[in-house]
Amino acid sequence: MSAAGKAPLQCADCPIRHRAVCARCEQDELQMLEDMKYYRSYDPGQTMVWAGDQMDFVASLVSGVATLTQTMEDGRTQMVGLLLPSDFIGRPGRATAPFTVTAVSEVTVCCFRKRPFERMMVTTPHIAQRLLEMALDELDAAREWMLLLGRKTAREKIASLIAIIARRSHDGTSLPSRHQVDLPLTREAMADYLGLTLETVSRQVSALKRDGLIELEGKRRIVIPDFERLLGETGDDSDGGPLI
Repeated sequence: MSAAGKAPLQCADCPIRHRAVCARCEQDELQMLEDMKYYRSYDPGQTMVWAGDQMDFVASLVSGVATLTQTMEDGRTQMVGLLLPSDFIGRPGRATAPFTVTAVSEVTVCCFRKRPFERMMVTTPHIAQRLLEMALDELDAAREWMLLLGRKTAREKIASLIAIIARRSHDGTSLPSRHQVDLPLTREAMADYLGLTLETVSRQVSALKRDGLIELEGKRRIVIPDFERLLGETGDDSDGGPLI
């Protein structure tokens, strides 16, 4: 990793404090994390970690959005995930990075030196428990994404992606009926992530706008007049699960 860090934050003042890997930590445990952490920031388009890199840290995304990509032997690449604030980067017990991590917007990460963090996992159940919860949430999300890519229509894919980003941008609390969100991805990146063509993405975004499900403000900002109506276009049931 390169790039200079921003002014340090105290854990108690961190905007992702109640969603990140440290969410269950007591005050003495937060102090232990304070002693092993440092911050780094990245510009849009900057590679944060290359696949195969030796990693002497793990990290929480504090602000911004990053992508996870994997490259095949013939040079083809595939975006396999989005990292949003509070998401975890790296894996304790694994020496190298499995994916390339690239900043989409300006990104700040809170890094923990890996060896001290791994020792803390053994002695601090709160860290290990929260990391397990986050890993299981990521597994659920990956399974849902398999359904999205394999079975959903183009319209359902676009609506689902907008809904996912809207939920995550609202700190996990209930969304108001009318909500606005800044899309972190260009339409080209959305096409790559969803397995669609650029023309299909543009056509479906325009169709959602024409049908009154979204409003566009500039290139990235989307206003959702009625979030429940948008959810009705995702192919999921009222509880958020896939319709069968």
